[in-house]
Amino acid sequence: MITKPKFAVIGGGSWATAITKMLCVNLDEVAWYMRNQDAVNHIKAHRHNPNYLSSVEFDLNKLRLTTNINEAIAYADYIIFAIPSAFLSTELEKMTESLEDKVIFSAIKGIVPESSLIVGEHFHKVYNIPYDNIGVITGPCHAEEVALERLSYLTIACGDASKARIVAKCLSGNYIKAKISDDIIGTEYAAMLKNIYAIAAGIAHGLGYGDNFQSVLMSNGIREMKKFIRKVHKMKRNINNSAYLGDLLVTGYSVFSRNRMFGNMIGKGYTVKSAQMEMSMVAEGYYATKSAYKLNQEYKAKTPIIDAVYAILYDGKEAKAVFKKLTDKLD
Repeated sequence: MITKPKFAVIGGGSWATAITKMLCVNLDEVAWYMRNQDAVNHIKAHRHNPNYLSSVEFDLNKLRLTTNINEAIAYADYIIFAIPSAFLSTELEKMTESLEDKVIFSAIKGIVPESSLIVGEHFHKVYNIPYDNIGVITGPCHAEEVALERLSYLTIACGDASKARIVAKCLSGNYIKAKISDDIIGTEYAAMLKNIYAIAAGIAHGLGYGDNFQSVLMSNGIREMKKFIRKVHKMKRNINNSAYLGDLLVTGYSVFSRNRMFGNMIGKGYTVKSAQMEMSMVAEGYYATKSAYKLNQEYKAKTPIIDAVYAILYDGKEAKAVFKKLTDKLD
């Protein structure tokens, strides 16, 4: 059994639940911070998260549950953040424990609204965490399939390969294969952008477009992603690797994709507010769309799909009319 380093998971949603499940396979104890006291009490009584992935049963002897974020941070050497990017700053404001000498891994697919930075850059610039102590956990992987113990793949990116290998080893198991990467910024931007393209795929489905168009949309999406990421962070990378293309495909096509579900509602005529109220989970792509669009005012990559989704979600343009124009820009 792996007993060191010590890990803490910050978050109470589906991805936090899945990561905690994976860590519990290999570690003697995992600290798990959740802000919801009722959820913590339920897990202690019934051994499963009442709100997310409720089929996952935990060994309580391996869980160090807490509603105090400082307790979890003080305990751990490696801290994995798995909460929606829109709520990250609110949670971090509760911290009194220092993050100095901690290794921070983000499983968050989005941009921090308060700083307009991806999570890794936010921790580096706001909390002075060196990049060698910052990493990213990305897919292609849906938390729901982890719960079902279906074979899944993870990409663990960190500037320090030894730390990436530690996290990969702690998350690996019979149904989890994890590989490492040194492209921290590229994989994190890809994880954010693919949610926008998944919303586009959902809108297209809601409007009645078929599989033929979806294939064109996704192929244009990966090329658009490549252009955007190259503008933000130029380095040698294969955009067809699973951390980029694979994650895009599973998010764009899967029935478990909350971003595709959100887009589908928009395509069917829901307002943004009504679609958000209907869903019990956060669609990260909604926030990512605004951030990516604003960032691209500086980078000026050619991004017709991002522009179309932004026009629908934030400018209130009619989805049918926007997508009719978009079809003429794709090839």
